[in-house]
Amino acid sequence: MLESHSLMDFDFLVVGAGVAGLRAAIELSRAGTVLVIAKDTLRESSSEYAQGGIAVALSDDDDIELHEADTLYAGDGLCDRAAVRTLVEEGPASIEQLIEWGAEFDREGNRLSFTREAAHSRNRILHSHGDSTGREIARTLYQKASSIRNITFQTYAATTDLLMDGGAVVGAVVYDERNALQIPVYASAVLLATGGLGRVFSDTTNPDVATGDGVAMAWRAGAEIENIEFVQFHPTALNVQGAPRFLLSEALRGEGAVLRNGAGERFMSRYHEMLELAPRDVVARAIVAELKRTGDPTVFLDLTSREPEFIRERFPRVYRTCLHYGVDISTSPAPVRPAAHYAMGGVRTDLDGRSSLQRLFAAGEAACTGVHGANRLASNSLLEGLVFGERAGRAMRDEKEALLQRRVDIPPAQFPDVAESEIRTLAWEHMGITRNGADLKTAIDRIQTYKLHQKPGARLPDYDLRSIHTVAGLIARSALEREESRGAHFRTDFPKKHVSFEKPTILSGQPSHAGR
Repeated sequence: MLESHSLMDFDFLVVGAGVAGLRAAIELSRAGTVLVIAKDTLRESSSEYAQGGIAVALSDDDDIELHEADTLYAGDGLCDRAAVRTLVEEGPASIEQLIEWGAEFDREGNRLSFTREAAHSRNRILHSHGDSTGREIARTLYQKASSIRNITFQTYAATTDLLMDGGAVVGAVVYDERNALQIPVYASAVLLATGGLGRVFSDTTNPDVATGDGVAMAWRAGAEIENIEFVQFHPTALNVQGAPRFLLSEALRGEGAVLRNGAGERFMSRYHEMLELAPRDVVARAIVAELKRTGDPTVFLDLTSREPEFIRERFPRVYRTCLHYGVDISTSPAPVRPAAHYAMGGVRTDLDGRSSLQRLFAAGEAACTGVHGANRLASNSLLEGLVFGERAGRAMRDEKEALLQRRVDIPPAQFPDVAESEIRTLAWEHMGITRNGADLKTAIDRIQTYKLHQKPGARLPDYDLRSIHTVAGLIARSALEREESRGAHFRTDFPKKHVSFEKPTILSGQPSHAGR
């Protein structure tokens, strides 16, 4: 653990050890010492669970303009065009560099093998070991980063607050769970690469560490938060009692899996002309509508039209996990329901990861670069982590300076007086897949009634609860302000898009304003 009784100084602090954090750390190491902090093990991040693949325009029949057009279409009018262009232009070089560092992507002979997922106009999805793409990319980046002497890793350390000096971020507070101590860590610049916020909701595909810590910390420090109402609910998470909501990749539907109701009927034709390959938000809402129509507790994802050997080889991780929970997807359909999966919004940044606070940067799912708009195009998230993690690392190098000798006080923490399960259920029921003004107002009122108090001897679950409470409130506020339906945000009282809302929602501690 960090030296609990002394102040720690590094040139750069990276909070999070997923794809974005590791890629930034590699870039930062050229300019000074880097501390990478992981809340759990180095393997417990959303990157590790990313099965679907990574999208990049590298195949012979693809080009960056097509990738750009598909991303803009999925984003439903809210993408930042410059950010999208940056992603698709710099993506190929990022992948080629990964391959140079040892990343193993699936191939047909000597050629990279590309597949297609929903809303892509070309086969441009690279996979590793069938369905372990995120794990392979994270492995490659960690292997590279761990070979660099300037990078230090610290696991099982939760970052709870940012340290401020005037309007600038000068470090962060790290919680030592073993000794129940808060340790200040000072740095010239801080990167939030904390991943997602799925645990705000009762059903999620995200790991337990995904409590929205980066967004919550940044908000408390005064940073702007953008488009946090746009949460993608993956339509097909394993729905077995006692099992986690394990993601059944969209790639299964790309390989022919179909959705059936409890009577065995294929039902997507009632909801969209693209059937199972409709955008994720459409499929998720269709499943909810079908469950309501039939009264069934689950729907089923059926890939049994494919040969069992193909299924086991193409989706080894999915196959083994489902089998562990009593479902053999090679011979029977898997019970599935939607679950919270990915946040399009987050800490508002420019194209180099800079937030609205001096010396604070963000990258990956914790950030809102504008790439995803109102709905993320499948398999763009890992590429975003690579491209914008590298860009943030380059920009942070410019912030390096001699660390100030002046130390600042650790901000006092206040914790909500409520059970975590209550907030997560509230979020699922009132700001989930479908929303309306009355439910959102109820959620805001309930969240505001939870009393905040200091808690001597607070433990990690208390800090997790504080983040969940903060982020749930931000989602509800932003969702209430957006009086339309767009992308992953669907309101039954405003079921159509409106041109007046073709702009980002920005929360900054004051009434939100628009414009990038």
